[in-house]
Amino acid sequence: MKILRNEKGFAMVFVLILAAISLAMTLAMLLMVSRGSFLSGQQKRFRTAVEASRGGMEAMFQLISNRGNPDNTLYSMPNAAAVQTKLAGPIGTWGALDNASTIDPAVSTSYDMSIDLGTYRVYTKIVDTVDGNSGADEGLIKTAVVNTGSGEVTVVSVPYLYTIEVLSQATTNPTERSKLSVLYQY
Repeated sequence: MKILRNEKGFAMVFVLILAAISLAMTLAMLLMVSRGSFLSGQQKRFRTAVEASRGGMEAMFQLISNRGNPDNTLYSMPNAAAVQTKLAGPIGTWGALDNASTIDPAVSTSYDMSIDLGTYRVYTKIVDTVDGNSGADEGLIKTAVVNTGSGEVTVVSVPYLYTIEVLSQATTNPTERSKLSVLYQY
């Protein structure tokens, strides 16, 4: 009984408990700081990949405005004839051309264009075209709908709609990537 009522060593046990609590709090703070740095780095790499995707998307818009004729040699087109076919008509006129929304960088027929932007390679692909009449090859000038009230010829502009898939990935680390789906009206 006398041993149980002895208060010798109580301070040491109390200090050990406080030390354990402070160690746990320090470890938790270190874990939060390191995890925050990791997530910040991941977000930075993802934002960079998204910006590369946007740059590739702009290059594809330029290619569409040129009706599939590349105006520079910055991008690579494995099959330029397929791109012109995809730009010229709806998906039913494409024949056996690939219209799947997946892009595999190892298979050159799974994308229409690739461009290197910094340390990223961006792949783009047209997966659907809805027919319109407002492209560069517009043939409706002076031969359009007549407005019955005024007797004037009015061209009704119906834009082409292109569904475009974009994949950008770092050339040094393929896990750093972003994917975009874009509906472009031209």
